[in-house]
Amino acid sequence: MSESEKDELIEAQKQIIGILFEVIKRLQANSDLDEEYFELITKEKKDQSRLDEILKERQENAKIVGRLLEQLET
Repeated sequence: MSESEKDELIEAQKQIIGILFEVIKRLQANSDLDEEYFELITKEKKDQSRLDEILKERQENAKIVGRLLEQLET
């Protein structure tokens, strides 16, 4: 394997690690948002605007995770 090929392989590995790190970060964020969402829902006085924000953030995180996983397929 040439030096150039080794460098390309290392760069590809770095990109994969970066993508996987971002996927994990987004999934963890969604998990944290889930906790907050359920805490808010169980309260008698619900903060509807925050509930809407949480749902929007979760959807955005899910879209980003989907796009990142698509990158890994190529």
